Amino acid sequence: MGRGMEGLEKAYGVFFTGALIVLAILVILCLVRAIIGPRVADRIVSVNMTGTMVIVMIAILALMLDEGYLADICLIYAMISFLAVIVLVKVYMGVYLEGKKKELKDDENVVDKAEAQEDV
Repeated sequence: MGRGMEGLEKAYGVFFTGALIVLAILVILCLVRAIIGPRVADRIVSVNMTGTMVIVMIAILALMLDEGYLADICLIYAMISFLAVIVLVKVYMGVYLEGKKKELKDDENVVDKAEAQEDV
């Protein structure tokens, strides 16, 4: 019986290590997307995805190392990641709405100038 459990623990260790390697590669790809993303929405989604994958990596480490405090860190990181994405979206929406207001104001100025030229 002892050898069966040792083999199972070794298999889990290999599986968890492989999962951590795959997640690390995916985090790097998400960071690249966050840097070169053509739109702000792409960047926000990639930052959210990176946070989620880091949370999963911490949870896997909690299982691998059999440390309960890592689960607490995982929950705290999840809350911080959520708040960071909310703040990023709020800032982006403020900039977006300000730009739209400026466009409308510029359009009104163009219409006013066109009407003034027609009167002359």
